[in-house]
Amino acid sequence: MFDVDRTLPPGLPPRDRRGHKGTFGTVCVVGGSVWGGSVMAGAPALAALGALRAGAGRCVVVAPGAVLGVVLGIVPSATGRVLPCEASGAVVGHEAASVLDGVLGMVGSAGAVVVGPGLGVGPGVEGVVLRALQQEGVGVVVDADGLNAMARVPELFRDFRASAVLTPHPGEFDRLASSLGMLRVGSDDASRAFGASELARRLGCVVVLKGAGTVVSDGLRVWRCEAGHPCLATGGTGDVLAGVIAGVIAQHGRVSVGGAKGAGGMSLYDAARVGVLAHAKAGERWSAVHGAEGGALASEIAGLIPAVVGAMVGRSDSQA
Repeated sequence: MFDVDRTLPPGLPPRDRRGHKGTFGTVCVVGGSVWGGSVMAGAPALAALGALRAGAGRCVVVAPGAVLGVVLGIVPSATGRVLPCEASGAVVGHEAASVLDGVLGMVGSAGAVVVGPGLGVGPGVEGVVLRALQQEGVGVVVDADGLNAMARVPELFRDFRASAVLTPHPGEFDRLASSLGMLRVGSDDASRAFGASELARRLGCVVVLKGAGTVVSDGLRVWRCEAGHPCLATGGTGDVLAGVIAGVIAQHGRVSVGGAKGAGGMSLYDAARVGVLAHAKAGERWSAVHGAEGGALASEIAGLIPAVVGAMVGRSDSQA
């Protein structure tokens, strides 16, 4: 069983006024794909935008060559590395793994990686996702196609060594849960809390089960976000959330779910809660500014993240 966590996410420490971009961590975003003439560049771009808007000092995007230029045109503050692909668009698994190793070696423990936004399908994608999940020295946020790839990896738990945060919507949760022999999650709060905690316990990770009243669990505790707004129910906001969580981890997080990466580090569970709350509050701010229930763009939500995160600095809680 799990404990219902009614505490508020922690506040954030003041930003080091003598710091530089290396002080605030690096986020690597692995995503994007080209299939049948379609270029999937928006998802990794929004994840990168979320990471930088959350305060990460640097962002490196690893994407197919045809995607990377588009992503960097949207987010010129990021840098990039080409993800090796065949002419068909299929990821070349062994070459891609080598590129990922090099980037993650640069990121090191003072950073995080987001794997999955718009990444597509195929054995090469599964290989890249598995490589990310084998990392032990960096926080890993798995989203979208990364979660679907996990569902296709036999005996996933044998290779799952990362300090990871999974960010599924209900459909992605059900596919992954089914592959692990777990029950599908219901739509009620109790079922969602139980499902998130079971998946977190099964894999030894943090699970962020998205939706109205997003649930965060580390397998021992379950917290439900009471903030948010229906305007967030639009394409791309989940990519922004993945980037925001990674940005918080890169600046403040511990590498392991339960252990510390130096004094004062924030657990992955709390980093996920901070990211979820910041994203939810940005949705509320968008509605208040526009006087609307819908019509938000994911990039607009990302644009509101700095003010929300700023309001969390120096507070004993993050709910104010």
